[in-house]
Amino acid sequence: MNVNEAIEYIHSVFWKGSIPGLSRTQALLAKMGNPQDDLKFIHIAGTNGKGSTAAMTASILQKAGYRTGLYTSPYIYRFHERMQINGEQISDEDLVEITEYVKPLADSMEECPTEFELVCCIAFEYFKRKNCDIVVLEVGMGGEFDATNVIRTPEVAVITNIGLDHTDVLGGTVEEIARTKAGIFKENGNAVIYRGTSSVEAVFEEICLQRNVALKKANFAGLKLKSLDLFGQVFDCGERKNITLPLLGNHQLHNASVVLSVADTLIEKGWKITEQNIYDGIREVSWPGRFDVVSRDPLFIIDGGHNPQCIEALVKNIEDYLVGRKVVALTGVLADKDYGEMYKPVIPLVSEFVCITPDNPRKMEASDLAAYLKAAGAKATAAESTADGVRKAIALAGKGGAILCFGSLYSIGAIHEGLKEVLA
Repeated sequence: MNVNEAIEYIHSVFWKGSIPGLSRTQALLAKMGNPQDDLKFIHIAGTNGKGSTAAMTASILQKAGYRTGLYTSPYIYRFHERMQINGEQISDEDLVEITEYVKPLADSMEECPTEFELVCCIAFEYFKRKNCDIVVLEVGMGGEFDATNVIRTPEVAVITNIGLDHTDVLGGTVEEIARTKAGIFKENGNAVIYRGTSSVEAVFEEICLQRNVALKKANFAGLKLKSLDLFGQVFDCGERKNITLPLLGNHQLHNASVVLSVADTLIEKGWKITEQNIYDGIREVSWPGRFDVVSRDPLFIIDGGHNPQCIEALVKNIEDYLVGRKVVALTGVLADKDYGEMYKPVIPLVSEFVCITPDNPRKMEASDLAAYLKAAGAKATAAESTADGVRKAIALAGKGGAILCFGSLYSIGAIHEGLKEVLA
């Protein structure tokens, strides 16, 4: 195999969509000698904010001197992003070698694993081979029946913001979704949660009581924003003052509060993490594709927001960071998303929409999206390609304007390439 063949195998051979259940993952890992059992984890579930929370947590642990694995999904620019150690993505050589090792074992199974399950198993093997001290492990979808939940009791189980997404699989209410995600809480463990409604918190409290899990709730009451600009934010959280965070948006302050509670829990459990490690880790975190300023002239911002909670955060960011500017949206969406609810709050804040077609089988054609937005009262045009969309959006925004890209994580890579082509 070369690296392209390895990735093609991962993407296509066993792809069946998302099939909840742990049996296939457990069976494959058993054939591999259960590499996950030799690792320590911080396990992170939630609807929104998992990736940012994971990135901040991993950054702090790395600053503390620990060899830190980070497993996330989906990737933004290249597959290798999904498995990192101390900020370095898995190499082509390691990916090929481990895929070649796992492939015959997976091929021998009576019930083949899904793509996500296969990737999880490859990641566990990678982190074990590289002797990680700890792995920050992001759940793919849900919690209880997600392939990542084959691990034993983690150092900390974390639940980020809960909202209505994947309701066909996870449940039709936030309380049902919370119960599914709380499936990552294991006997005698530790948990940290993002503050939510009393009914959602009651679900977490009930499950923690049943499983003897020590529960910590993030200190949202102690959050105080000191300053913000397009370079980042400075905030206080309880006794910790003047913390610098390069990630933009009020919701990222809340994610950072969760991370601070995770750090406190780890310190209580004996992990050697100093206050300087915490401040440095948060200040130097990198997490692309989330209200991410990728160019300042023209002002070009990429955001992967694609569900109602993400859009709520996006609206707040437009109001906080782009006031007084002409905002042009470059956008594409998957046809099975609730795009009506997605675009409705943004329409009043955007001068014009330039529509593109995401590179995904579930795509909505740019022309159909433009027609929908026009019918909703917005100015909209369809672009022939992503690069054409970038050109159109920059021209429409003009000097002093802002181009805001959102709607689908699956468009981000192509938009980034289109921007490089246009600015070259």
